[in-house]
Amino acid sequence: MNRRNRQRLHIATGALSLAIWLLIGFAETHPSFHAWLHGGSIPDDDDCAVAVVLHGNTETTTFNAPVSVPIGWIEIQPLVEFSVFSPFVENLPLGRAPPAPCSVS
Repeated sequence: MNRRNRQRLHIATGALSLAIWLLIGFAETHPSFHAWLHGGSIPDDDDCAVAVVLHGNTETTTFNAPVSVPIGWIEIQPLVEFSVFSPFVENLPLGRAPPAPCSVS
């Protein structure tokens, strides 16, 4: 799935979630609309989403993750390298040199 389609999916999901939450909020403040959603009358043992939000029966949980503490420190020594230009070229023994280009011979 490319980035544009994924972004459109996120926007559509967010818009749908917001629409559902606003519908529940509207039904919470207007009992006649809440009754219409139930087909005319609100039952005595109503446990729909509107009643749950209306009475505050939503439960939230917290997650306590343990803090990870480093056991020891890792020390990294910088590797110092330097190069020196040497204009002298050592001659290789016979038979160990790279092949000569065809244009030279």
